[in-house]
Amino acid sequence: MDEIVKAALKKWPNVPACHGWLALDARGDWYMRDDRVQAAGPFPQVKGSRITHDKLKEFIHRNYAADEHGAWFFQNGPQRVYVELEAAPWVWRLDATPDGSVRITAHTGAPAQFRSAWLDEHGRLFLDTDLGLGVVHTLDMEAAAQTVESGRWPVTEVRFEELPARHGYVLSPQRARQQQA
Repeated sequence: MDEIVKAALKKWPNVPACHGWLALDARGDWYMRDDRVQAAGPFPQVKGSRITHDKLKEFIHRNYAADEHGAWFFQNGPQRVYVELEAAPWVWRLDATPDGSVRITAHTGAPAQFRSAWLDEHGRLFLDTDLGLGVVHTLDMEAAAQTVESGRWPVTEVRFEELPARHGYVLSPQRARQQQA
């Protein structure tokens, strides 16, 4: 977490959290969701405005974390901005290495180590890593398929609806908050 963010948290410790305004899709793209977009429908059916500013994305990546309930957020100064997730808290990019292994990198740029692979009913491949569960980016499915077919990543079939509870994350902190109220 950035030092400026830590300082803001100390200075203003009681800023209310924000829900529904930020989302992460299954390709690792961030979306802003203002009141009008939220009123038009839930994420990902209505995405909002894609964030394209590189410095803003880097700031989000450095300050992206999960709370004790598995709800992911971006700590924006003193305000916690909860993230609506399309599929998982991480989106994996894959790079084949000369020795035949595959390097896994999160949409944030963080490296990850493989633990297990999961295939849902929609044909999406999820990897559990030392960082947590993420979905493989669609552009990297060829490298993933080769790794699975080689036997290096044994795959377990799973229903998508089971993944959040099994891997300890919340797809929609906004919906979870509304259900608790």
